[in-house]
Amino acid sequence: MRKTVTIILIALCCLAGSVAPLAAQNNPYAIDDECYKYFQQAELLVGKEGFEEVNNALLRTAITKDDKKAQTLYYVVRLKNATRLIPNHTYTTEQQDREILQYMEDLKEVADKFGYPQYFYYAYEIAQNFFYNHDKIIRTMELVQELQQIATQRNDAYGLWMSQRYMVSLYVAQSDYINAKGYILKAIKIYEESKDPVVRRQSITRLYCDLADTYVIGADSVKINIQKAMKAASLHLDTLRCAYHLAKIAAYEKDHKSFGHYKNYCISDPQIATISPTAPLVFETLDAIMEGRFDSKTISSLSIARVREIKYIANVAEVYGYKEQGFEIERLLVQKFENQLAQINLSKITELDARLGNNELQKELATKSEEVLNVTRMVMILLTILLMAIITFLTIHLRTLRKKNKTLREANEKAELANAAKTRFVQNMSHEVRTPLNAIVGFSQLLSLPDGSFSPEEKDEFSNHIINNTKMLTMLLDDILNTTAMDSGNYRITFEDGEAGFICQSAIRSAEHRLQPGVTMTYVPQFEGQHLFRTDPRRVQQILINLLTNSCKHTTKGEIKLGCSLKENPGEVTFWVTDTGPGIPPDQAEAIFNRFTKLNDFVQGTGLGLSICRDIASKMNGRVYLDTSYTGGARFVLVLPDTLPQQNI
Repeated sequence: MRKTVTIILIALCCLAGSVAPLAAQNNPYAIDDECYKYFQQAELLVGKEGFEEVNNALLRTAITKDDKKAQTLYYVVRLKNATRLIPNHTYTTEQQDREILQYMEDLKEVADKFGYPQYFYYAYEIAQNFFYNHDKIIRTMELVQELQQIATQRNDAYGLWMSQRYMVSLYVAQSDYINAKGYILKAIKIYEESKDPVVRRQSITRLYCDLADTYVIGADSVKINIQKAMKAASLHLDTLRCAYHLAKIAAYEKDHKSFGHYKNYCISDPQIATISPTAPLVFETLDAIMEGRFDSKTISSLSIARVREIKYIANVAEVYGYKEQGFEIERLLVQKFENQLAQINLSKITELDARLGNNELQKELATKSEEVLNVTRMVMILLTILLMAIITFLTIHLRTLRKKNKTLREANEKAELANAAKTRFVQNMSHEVRTPLNAIVGFSQLLSLPDGSFSPEEKDEFSNHIINNTKMLTMLLDDILNTTAMDSGNYRITFEDGEAGFICQSAIRSAEHRLQPGVTMTYVPQFEGQHLFRTDPRRVQQILINLLTNSCKHTTKGEIKLGCSLKENPGEVTFWVTDTGPGIPPDQAEAIFNRFTKLNDFVQGTGLGLSICRDIASKMNGRVYLDTSYTGGARFVLVLPDTLPQQNI
């Protein structure tokens, strides 16, 4: 009996010993509860007086408790605090930068030592955010590249995930969804293919929401990605983010019931400010549109909203028939883009890439200079040994130096030519952008004159001029962004089933408003029924719209035709656009596909359209060319592989 009691007591003691540590970790970070108390206080005091005392208490307690994760969190919060300027602080900017980099290295070392890779990479995220927010772009990208290199060397899925996700944040912050899309897709691929438990614990909802924002508002891909985001949601903030997107989609689709449901859900949650600080303003504006009380006063308040939110509101306004108000929003968007361009916000990352390229050139020049210095030292040593030998060596060496100097001079000349080309391009773009902006401002001032100054017909004409110039400005910016995406390798082709006739008709609807008076545009199919083939319908439509728009610019009378043939090039789908314009000399048939090439400087455009068409076609294994045998004007041809649709493969 006594033996049995002893065994029971021993078992109870063991059970108590195993339960005690679990009871002491009743918090989201799974650290000691006393450490967690100090950690919470330190988080609240970041950037404030009293932080050091509390955070040091966290470290002492963590060491006493032998809680390695709590010790790591001490370094996390210390790095966060270094990124905040405390009032009356005596640090200079350079001292703060050095301290942040040192604290980042400390956190990396401790995270590696204790086996917490998520905090190793989190150190980069904290430092990158600080330098980016303080416009230290070169430093930011150096850290991004360092993070990618380390993650690649370690073959660490979580590090690769973090680097792609951070690049998404950089581009989304600049409203550059074209470049953001490539990094979003890479991050999603890493997540889907990874078996790393740390990666799999991450939330992918925001990536799907950001991916939805890269598509045209109202496209099926928007709703598909929001559905994926909802399915992946594991946190309350994820659900709230999805609800916010669903509310905007419901407003666009005139689904008042769903809009009211999601709006009330979002507004009642104080965390909606984390998703979008201007969400209440967006809902108030959408309410005004849907209830028929949308006016200029409401529009003026939108200046603080994000670009993507303003675009949503503009599209909803068009759906509800607010033509004039929709134009005002478009003008607001133009102003917002213009301000961002003036502050170099939209070109931060592109500028950064160029700056990094210059840094590489400087490194190469420094290396060559070091080589020259080493050779000079060798010459001095040999000079003390044998004068005649050194004279011979110097003769040979001077010849080598002349060759190197010649190479450097050629590199400098190329750099100067590139700089001159950049200057000409900026000057041309300034002219191209200023022309539609001047038209927009001028006609807007005419519309703002008191009633009675112009007839309704004249006002409609002014509005049409404004809308056309706004769309022209958008086209100019799209050409630049598409070219940047091509150069950076982030332009993606997504193959799916497309119907040739539907693609042609959609392209005509998108381009026919650019027709000059008296000119007609028609679709001429050269096959019966429908024809499905495997391609990227959106990219094909983009090429056809560019070709049609090009014809509209140069055709002042007659007609423009868009045709599609399955027999002109057997085994391929052939699209063609003909016009009755002045035509193009055969000796210019290839030159017009070069970037920034314009045969007529008095016609609006960047000279990028045809170059973009050829690049896109090449990515789809197709080709675009000018038919020099055509004599009635100009005839452009797009030829694509006639690949079987998915269901027949």
